[in-house]
Amino acid sequence: MEKKWFALYTKPRWEKKVDGLLIKKGIETWCPLQKMTKQWSDRKKIVEEPLFKSYVFVRVEPTERTKVLMTDGVLNFVYHVGKPAVIRNEEIELIKKYLSEAEASISIQSLEGLDENTRIKVNHGIFMDNTGTIVKGGNKKVYVKLESLGQVMVVEFPVEYVTPIK
Repeated sequence: MEKKWFALYTKPRWEKKVDGLLIKKGIETWCPLQKMTKQWSDRKKIVEEPLFKSYVFVRVEPTERTKVLMTDGVLNFVYHVGKPAVIRNEEIELIKKYLSEAEASISIQSLEGLDENTRIKVNHGIFMDNTGTIVKGGNKKVYVKLESLGQVMVVEFPVEYVTPIK
């Protein structure tokens, strides 16, 4: 049996807790975090927040899925077309590479309600040779679709990094 990456749906704000509990069970897990500056009334603080709200990724064999579901905070696997969504290794590696860049800035939006406008190709950086869709009304953001998750990763690029696909 080959281990594959799956997305888990967690209780709200339980991503880091679920990640820790799965690690204690000996399950390969990944909760992508990005540093964010939070403003309080008296101070600013840099905190690590989950990139995907209510999502944690696990790399397991199909026989281990029950063990994963028996973990506090795990609600279910994310399903796509009636089966647990398998996340390609390339997608996981791409996100890991991008998050390792010093100026990484990613925001996540649902696929629902997004109009697809101009298709583009990225010419520079970690996402080079990937295609995406320009955000409606914008000229600096590129959608990189993670279709197996039903999510869209919005990544900011300088305009000169992208060219329209005709």
